Amino acid sequence: MGIYDFTMKDASGKEICLEDYKGKVLLIVNTATGCGFTPQYEGLEELYEKYSEKGFDVLDYPCNQFGGQAPGTEEEIVDFCQSRYGVTFKQFAKIEVNGENESPLYTWLKKEKGGVFGSKIKWNFTKFLIDRNGKVAERFAPMVTPDKIEEKIKELL
Repeated sequence: MGIYDFTMKDASGKEICLEDYKGKVLLIVNTATGCGFTPQYEGLEELYEKYSEKGFDVLDYPCNQFGGQAPGTEEEIVDFCQSRYGVTFKQFAKIEVNGENESPLYTWLKKEKGGVFGSKIKWNFTKFLIDRNGKVAERFAPMVTPDKIEEKIKELL
């Protein structure tokens, strides 16, 4: 099983096969609109705008598991992100990243790169950088801002 075997619902409920992203460098992020790290949306959008034409994409998975910080509907979350941060990258439906209802995508991501806290996702804005071959290149803690990931992205592009 690899990343391209997963199908996920986007924010409008449409099924998206991650195979559509084959050959791209991806940054997969579990996000929230009411989190202290929410301003990172601005940096994520900057990276997307700067490198999307070179084969880079951001996949945004809102998650309400941490302090109830993503309480809105998918439509409300998209509206917030677009109006507040000018987000144009793909936003997906809300998911769970830990526990019995966790998304199989996150089960796989955590198996590939456990991180400093083991496999559990500790908070919103944990980031997984995926190379062009679909391998998890690196995992970043929530406090690692998008600008600190830019050099790694450039290396993979």
